[in-house]
Amino acid sequence: MTAERDLDQKLKLLMLFRLLFSTILLGSTIIIQLNQNASPLALPLLLLYGLVAFIFVLSFVYSLALSRIQQKVVLAYIQISVDTVIVTLIVFVTGCFLSFFSFLYLVVIIYSGALLFLKGSMIIAGLCSLQYAILISLEYYGFIQPHGIGISPLIFEFGWLQVLYKVMITAVACYAVAFLSGFLSEQARRTRRELQHMSEHVKRVEKMASLGEMAAGLAHEIKNPLASLSGSIQILREEIGYQPEQDNLMRIVLRETDRLSTLVSDFLLFAKPPAGNRELFRLDGAILEILELFKKNTTIKRNVTITHNLVPDVLVEMDPIHLRQILWNLLLNAAEAIKNQGQIRVETMVQKNNRVEISVRDDGEGILLEKVESIFDPFYTTKQSGTGLGLSIVYRILEYYDSRLDVESAIGQGTLVRFHLTMQSS
Repeated sequence: MTAERDLDQKLKLLMLFRLLFSTILLGSTIIIQLNQNASPLALPLLLLYGLVAFIFVLSFVYSLALSRIQQKVVLAYIQISVDTVIVTLIVFVTGCFLSFFSFLYLVVIIYSGALLFLKGSMIIAGLCSLQYAILISLEYYGFIQPHGIGISPLIFEFGWLQVLYKVMITAVACYAVAFLSGFLSEQARRTRRELQHMSEHVKRVEKMASLGEMAAGLAHEIKNPLASLSGSIQILREEIGYQPEQDNLMRIVLRETDRLSTLVSDFLLFAKPPAGNRELFRLDGAILEILELFKKNTTIKRNVTITHNLVPDVLVEMDPIHLRQILWNLLLNAAEAIKNQGQIRVETMVQKNNRVEISVRDDGEGILLEKVESIFDPFYTTKQSGTGLGLSIVYRILEYYDSRLDVESAIGQGTLVRFHLTMQSS
């Protein structure tokens, strides 16, 4: 949604730029007419006037479509593709092979990289190169003649090597600019995304830290009275003797007391997770053991298939219990997100800076974007049962290992959860 809003703003700027360019083109056409005392009905000038009017009409149509078309990427491709045709017409009107307006292809490619990134800019570069090659070929073989150009056909003025050289140079320039602009846009997008993730992480850590301080004191104050209450009920149960109605009530009290005690213990684990005993172990072996245990869990539906792709012989230093707690929570959430037949895939990937990425992907129902930002909040849950502390505890544990939990999800497309650990040398 953030990307869509960003693209929407860029499209508005593009429309403004297009109007500004049309105004400049119209003004320069009028200046040329005045300086050369040309007739206002001269065909080249009429074509330029018509082209400017066409651009103004297009801008109006685009402004209407912007609020009605949901797929902004499709609208961006349409606009930029039409812009390449407009540039081709400008090059045709202003001299084809001799036109100095061919640089406008590069301008179109540059802003296509900003809007459509590397893939889109390379597509537009191919479109520009193809149109220019077709235009020059038609001129070279005499099928078209630039209006107002008092020269013989191109085939008599230049050799085919010169024509081919210019077409090839233009195509290479288009692809080079497309690659550079697209690459820089991709880098900027990744950097912006990482900064956004870091900002969200810092906010989440600050929020959890303040909640943790409050939770620690509150949980201790609740846990002690609960223990006293449970002990007192058990003593009363033994002293009163068996009376069906009273015994049933006491069993309810003890059951709910145990449930509250478990909740308080989880809350204490969230407030201040134990540092644990760090050990050096092979990550792939530990993950395989966890997966085998998880497959044997009777609460897991048999319609869930678990696959893996693990890099061998990667060493990490952490508490194995922490790793099990992290992966177990992630696997459990992934399994519960799959309503019918589905798959969970666990992967590890070695990355730069001596880090290894562990990811858990499912093809379940997915999570709404507005809910993704809340799933780490304590007591937030979409399940009928559960405390809503699982992911919060996982997030707090990962803080001890200078890591964080990143989530990507979309409705109907499943969920990807990943975190990073530091690799150790043997």
